[in-house]
Order: sequence, then structure tokens, then C-alpha cells
Amino acid sequence: MKFAVGQTVNSHELLIAVGFLQLNLHVLPEAEVRGFPHYMTSDVKEVAGKSFDYIVVGGGTTACPLAATLSENFSVLLVERGGSPFGNPLVTDRSYYGLSLVQTDEYTSLAQSFVSKDGVQNYRGRVLGGSSAINGGFYSRASKDFIKRARWDEELVKQAYEWVESKLVFVPELTSWQTVVELGLLESGILPNNAYNLEQIEGTKVGGTMFDQCGKRHTSADLLEGGSPNNIIVLLNATVNNIIFCNIGKGNESRACGIRFSKSDGSPNHIHEAYLSKPKKDSSTWGDVILSAGALGSPQLLLLSGIEPHEHLKDFNIPITVDFKEVGQGMQDNPAIAVFFDTMPQKRLPEPPEVVGIADNFRVIIEAGVILINLNASRMRITAKMAFPASQGKLELNNTDPRRNPSVEFNYLAKEKDLEQCAKMVRLLHKVTKSESVSLFLGIKSKPQENLMPRASSDKELRKLCKNNVRTYYHYHGGCAVGSGVGEDYRVYRVEGLRVIDGSTFRESPGTNPMATLLMLGRYQGIKILEQRKETSG
Repeated sequence: MKFAVGQTVNSHELLIAVGFLQLNLHVLPEAEVRGFPHYMTSDVKEVAGKSFDYIVVGGGTTACPLAATLSENFSVLLVERGGSPFGNPLVTDRSYYGLSLVQTDEYTSLAQSFVSKDGVQNYRGRVLGGSSAINGGFYSRASKDFIKRARWDEELVKQAYEWVESKLVFVPELTSWQTVVELGLLESGILPNNAYNLEQIEGTKVGGTMFDQCGKRHTSADLLEGGSPNNIIVLLNATVNNIIFCNIGKGNESRACGIRFSKSDGSPNHIHEAYLSKPKKDSSTWGDVILSAGALGSPQLLLLSGIEPHEHLKDFNIPITVDFKEVGQGMQDNPAIAVFFDTMPQKRLPEPPEVVGIADNFRVIIEAGVILINLNASRMRITAKMAFPASQGKLELNNTDPRRNPSVEFNYLAKEKDLEQCAKMVRLLHKVTKSESVSLFLGIKSKPQENLMPRASSDKELRKLCKNNVRTYYHYHGGCAVGSGVGEDYRVYRVEGLRVIDGSTFRESPGTNPMATLLMLGRYQGIKILEQRKETSG
């Protein structure tokens, strides 16, 4: 028996798709977005000069559930540098998965491309919903050990996951390719078969998906409706330049009092301000400015706000607020190796991952999909990710324009331990690609590229292969890690009224894919803040 290799797109469908892309590749204008929620605006004048109980900077995976939760009791301003995902087919339609990564620009595209100093290309989300609006939509929880190391309340974590899952997560219907990969993983000894399962457990499983049965993607932006929309204002297409600090007479500690921002498509020198509301007469409790701008955006904003060692900031004439060495340190990305199976690119519809293999005591993660390489061609691939790299890098400023990418270096495979693990990972990946099910599905004409899968390799050759072919899994993190500049309550050390709540606080990427835990984190920390405010007022 021989399976057909993927779903193809005929020339008429392709012509329509390319024409559609030329018109719609960027975020749609506000007036053209269908079903634009009433609490969203791109008019900076509706926000400038106003005060809010909480200001959330960034509208990504963690920010939306965080803002929704805080809005249950307080007024919230959420500022997103990109536009709305609602009604934009490049976000919502499964058949367009990956197109947002094909063509990017510096200031307006849904995804912003960057190249690390390691020379590896990567992406960050620039749309309400963040990376949950452009990624593969694979949903899988963190391991029990990760939750224990984070010292989170396990019952509250469970409730927060379930809150997210009740609104966003679906059981996928496996494609032929995903079914074949599932069999190939099992044949390669990645056991047991855990079927559909959201937990992080060893073996092969089907994960949750953010695409529903109609092929529509759901993103973290959907969770804003789970709060009190009348208490939220979402300002779109606005970039935060820095944090406003004030002195309220308590020792030498600075306090965050607001933000400065500008239109994303305008001059960064045309500045507006928004503020935290002052405590009421019967209270001394302030709200917070909460950075939730991602593993690049949050440390970058701290640096732009003067929270960094003097030696670095003096080059940019940024006044020092707090002399801090930890900001931007400990940056990590999970090294990945991919095997492509097409001798030549094909015209298949893109296909996000739905099945995962978790092996070698959770150290190796293997997924597969069909990815676009340009507007009219795609490739089939299986990719392995190293879950716990030891190598670390750092993030620094390139300039003072917050719309532009900072400089980041991950130091992929710099440590011997990582090279050793990568060689081991490639051997397992080779086993999966040579499995009976994968071989039968692909047929004799489609073989893994020989430069990526040598027929026989010594450890030395495999290490060289890893060094030459390392790529990203898009799960970079760090820069504001808990315990290094940020406390367990996610407050920035030595600064009142400032928190960081997003993937920049992680020391490792949780689960097979961090999205589920980032969504949970927004809900979890939102509840924690509400509880703290209740205790303080009580």
C-alpha cells in the first residue's frame, strides 16, 4: 500500500492565494476588520493623558489573559504594537498557516523577522495575540517538575490551564502525514502511545490545537472577552518607548507611574503618555505597569527605561534608573535540527504539527509539519528540538528605537554538553525518518537530504552536522528570569510598581511548546495579583 504524499494545491487555487496575499499580507486597517471589538482602538488620542489601574505593555500570548483577568476588578490599558487579528485570514485561516512568516518588514508585518548574532533567522509576533496568532497552534502543558521548580500553586495552575482550554483548545483531526509521523515515532521506540493528551509525559501523543474543526485559528486575543471588556482599553498599532518613573517619597526606590508611547507607523519622537491611577483616599495601594512584551521586547523596554548597567546605557545617553546587571542576561533558544523530505519544493497546503514525540527523559522533542518556503511552494519536514540547552547568551540595545529589534545572541551549542546531546538527538531523528511508516508514505523518490542525514556518522561528524545546520524552534526565552532581577511575584527588584510577566522570565522552555504555559501564566498571575490587592485592601 502506498499513501498519497500530502494535499496539493492546483494552479487556479494558487493564483487566487497569491493575489490574496499581495492585498492582505499585512495587518488589515481597523475600518476593514470584521467584528472589531468595541474596546479596541488605534487612536492614541483616546488614551493619551488618561489613567488606569493597570497598564499591560504588549498584547501577546500572556498579556491578553492577564489583562482579561485584571479587568474583572480594575481598569486596564493594554498596548499592542501591532494590529488586530480579528477578520484577518492570515491569522485565522488554517490554509494560510505560515504565510505571515514568508514576507516581513521592519514596522508593519504580522511577524517581525530578526537574525541573532549567531546567524540564525527567527521571528516575533507583531499583532494582538502575539505568537499565538502566527505559530503552529500546538497546545501542550508544562511538566509537573517545571511547575514545582517555579514554585507555583499546583491547584491554581490546573484551574488556569482549564480556563484557557475551555475557550481556545480543540482536538485535532490528524492528516495523513501526521498519522504517518505518529506511527514512525512509535516504531522508533518513542513509547508509550499516549493518544490525545495535554500533559507533558514521555512517549508519543496527539496534542491540543488552537485550530477548530472549521480550520479557524483561535488566539490569546479571544480571551479578552473572558474578562470585563468594559474595563479594558486595547490600544493597537502603538509602541511603548519607555516607562515613566516618579518619586513618591518612600526611600530611594523608584516607582513606575506610567508609560510613554508613539504610533507604530509614525515617528518615535512624537510621544504620548498614559499613567497609573493614584490610590484612592482610603487606600495606599497602587497598580502596576506590567511588561508582557515577550523575551525580546520586555528586556529591551527595561533597558530603554534605564534599568541596566551604566556601562551599556551611557553609549545611548539613557539616564540610569536602576544600575542592574541581570537584564538581558541568560537568553536561550532551543537548538533544533530539521530534515526536509522533498527533493524539490511542492505545492502542498501548509500543515501545522499535531503529533509529538517526547523522548530521552524529556530531553528531545520531535514534531513534523508542512511549511511554506515562499508564496507558492512548501516543504515536508520532521524537526527535533533540544529541550534543555546549557548554552546561554545575552540581549543588548542596538539603538533607542523600540520598534527595531535589539541585538541578541543565543550561543547555540556553545557548551560541549549541548553538542553531545545534539549528536544523540540526530541519531534518534534519523531513526524516525527511516521508520517503515515514514518510508512507505514518502516512497523511494523522496529521501532526507544527504547533507542533513549522512548514511553513517561518527560522533565528530554528527557534531559538525549540528553546528552547521542548527536552527531555531522559535521557543527563545530569558532576559528577565525569575531570581535574576525579577522576584517570584514577578516584580522587578528595586523598582516599585513594575512587573514582568511573560516568557522572558523563564529559565527553560516549558513542555513541548511554551504557548500553553504562557497562556496559563497570564491567567495565573492575574488571579494572584487580584488576591494580593484584596489582602492589601482588607
